[in-house]
Amino acid sequence: MNLIADKQTLDDLSVLGKYNPASVFNLFNKVKTRGAEKLLDSMFQHPLTDPDKINSRSATFRYFSASKISFPFEDSVLQRMESYLDEGNDDSYFLALLKTGRKKVAEVLVKDDAYQLELTGIESSIQMLKTSKELAARLQLEGRDKNSPWSKWVTILLNILKDSGLNLATENRSFLQTVKLHHLLTGVFRDQLKQLLELTYEIDLFITVAEVSNERNFTYAKALPKEKNILIAKDVRHPGLSNAVANPLSFNRKSNILFLTGANMAGKSTLMKATGIMIYLAHMGFPVAASELEFSVLDGIYSSVNVPDDLNMGYSHFYAEVLRVKKVAEEVAAGKSIFVIFDELFKGTNVKDAYDATLAVTDAFTAFTDCFFIISTHIFEAGHALMEKGSQIQFEFLPTVMKANVPQYTYRLEKGITADRQGMIIIENEGILEML
Repeated sequence: MNLIADKQTLDDLSVLGKYNPASVFNLFNKVKTRGAEKLLDSMFQHPLTDPDKINSRSATFRYFSASKISFPFEDSVLQRMESYLDEGNDDSYFLALLKTGRKKVAEVLVKDDAYQLELTGIESSIQMLKTSKELAARLQLEGRDKNSPWSKWVTILLNILKDSGLNLATENRSFLQTVKLHHLLTGVFRDQLKQLLELTYEIDLFITVAEVSNERNFTYAKALPKEKNILIAKDVRHPGLSNAVANPLSFNRKSNILFLTGANMAGKSTLMKATGIMIYLAHMGFPVAASELEFSVLDGIYSSVNVPDDLNMGYSHFYAEVLRVKKVAEEVAAGKSIFVIFDELFKGTNVKDAYDATLAVTDAFTAFTDCFFIISTHIFEAGHALMEKGSQIQFEFLPTVMKANVPQYTYRLEKGITADRQGMIIIENEGILEML
């Protein structure tokens, strides 16, 4: 089973998108091979919900973070080898001899390039095996060939290389030697070679993600069973910002809602997006932008940050917000454990309705203790009313410091509720009223 995250959430958090330079996917997409890129995309599309699988993948990334070994293969070589193995499947030597012979004749008679393509595939496969042999020797010398993420890769490679008929020499090869190699590569060892390629792509991905983690000082989370019902994070920051301010976050069954206030530009949206991204990456087993994270696995994550109106359906911005809240209500009422992010809840309607709705919805969510919520708003009065209802809700704010009538922001969470409103100050500082 995979973590639930719908399109709205993925767009809000900018999780996916190979062609979006600001996406989280592209933050990690520094892989050397197209095979690894496909695997990376698959992992982003299918975050996990099994704590053992999550922790196992994290452990593999952690291993490569510590080993710091470089990836020695060229993508072009691996691509040619993969195409060659996909095309050929000659189980018998006689069939290989017959097909290769026909290609050789066709090259002479009609200038057909099939024989040369076969030779290119053979040479690419031999080059890959040579590089692998050198790497395996290094791993064995360093004692990494056993009881490590390399073990399966090394085992398959050595099973292939131990065949005495597999001559890796590339000089002065006769036609019959070429046929024999073709038979071995596309017949005898085809499945093992394809498996070796897949593991090589995995290694490219693991090395790359580990390098990104080291460069950005990320860490690896510890996944716990759903029943633990906790999330404890230290120094949470947005992974796409180089100088991001870090903040702690904590949720549990007795304190499952964070009610967040602060002025525009104080950093509320950034903090909420950073939290959502952290949770998504943690369920993938990927490194996260925090110094520490322990979390119980969830069923899903839903956000409402940039909810658009729908002109085709005739939905106003407010009605689109209402439908979003309804969707979340259906999920939590169905007994799912989800993490919910509501940025500026009900900002599309008048202040009175927004106050009443924010108060009622937030209070109702306190009953769903298997779920965690971050709800931000400018309507701080709703927070004061909620304070009287018990200790289920955490109240924190991002402060604004005024310096010579210019707002400055610390981006650090503080306990309580703030009434900061700098909208008119910003408008006046920009000289808009003077222009008019």
